[in-house]
Amino acid sequence: MRYFARAEAKPDFTETVDGDLEDRGSGIEGLISRYTVVHGLTNAPIQYALLENARRASTGLGPAEYRRRMGELFAPFTKVAAGNPFAAAPVERAVDELITVTERNRMISEPYPRLMVARDQVNQGAAALLMSVGAARRLGVPEEKWVFLHGHADLEEQALLQRPDLGHSPSAVVAVREALAMAGIGIGDISTFDLYSCFPVPVFNICDGMGIAPDDARGLTLTGGLPFFGGAGNNYSMHGIAETVARMRSTAGQFGLVGANGGILSKYSVGVYCTTPVEWKPGRSAQLQAQVASWPTQSVTENADGPGIIETYTVRRDDGRPTGIVIGRLAADGSRFLATTEDDELIALLIDGDPLGREVRVRAFDYGNRCTLGAGSGTAPFGSR
Repeated sequence: MRYFARAEAKPDFTETVDGDLEDRGSGIEGLISRYTVVHGLTNAPIQYALLENARRASTGLGPAEYRRRMGELFAPFTKVAAGNPFAAAPVERAVDELITVTERNRMISEPYPRLMVARDQVNQGAAALLMSVGAARRLGVPEEKWVFLHGHADLEEQALLQRPDLGHSPSAVVAVREALAMAGIGIGDISTFDLYSCFPVPVFNICDGMGIAPDDARGLTLTGGLPFFGGAGNNYSMHGIAETVARMRSTAGQFGLVGANGGILSKYSVGVYCTTPVEWKPGRSAQLQAQVASWPTQSVTENADGPGIIETYTVRRDDGRPTGIVIGRLAADGSRFLATTEDDELIALLIDGDPLGREVRVRAFDYGNRCTLGAGSGTAPFGSR
């Protein structure tokens, strides 16, 4: 469609369908708001960049060192993609190639060069057949093809700006633990992983929460991941399931785990698969979701005025013009705010420096909050919120 939008001769995209259609909408309810859109949170790289830099704040790493950690996480993914005949970009890449900004690996939004971003211009299709043992026997499906769902869970995270920790999604970790508990195994019993990898932070989140090393010898993807196998969107994890089913069939009795992420670290679904027969078990996701709803939330001030500090940030580039996006905390009460900036001094800090914890001054206008570097422009300790 992007190609034909620029072409003189365009095909007829008209579609006529007889009968009724079920329109479930675009599926973004609860994922965006007027407040976030006004401040430029309009695509996935921008929003995940805010979460990625928030996680960096918790590691104590500088921008360059953290970008290398992201490259070290994703370099093994490229090796898997290079051996996958279904991958959109089957090219093995070294860490330096992934993290070095060049004309072909341009910066999308700090801290993401292009090769760190889910590959969205990809046509994808996958399917799964789920049936009872009785149906499988009636249809003549060979038993050596049977793979059973041993554990499962589906949870939604708190609203984006209300999360106390923007760099992590604890509900996703709870979902993984619940699926493992249902299967009666631990994380050490898993032989294969396919963790949703639209950007590094969803993978890091599960590694952090489950104690999995980013360079775990088992690997963290069976496909090559969204930037290299292809994505984005929930359809990707159907490919993760398909690869896991194929692997389980060839390694009877072993366990494979698929983690599917949606929204802006907004929801997580987990399945644990194995060829060993097991009775179907209903999940406890509803009960666990009630626990998530009871967790503390962070207060938000939409019309923010006064001094504050930078909690996380990114820079978007529209037609080459940089606009800074800041999530901060007001000094007066510790509440969270969103703001944008085109201030040259602050933009330079966001691109070339380390603005985490730096003082800013924010003002509210009828078109959103705007911020500049604070008078002292020093670094405030995050514990002083």
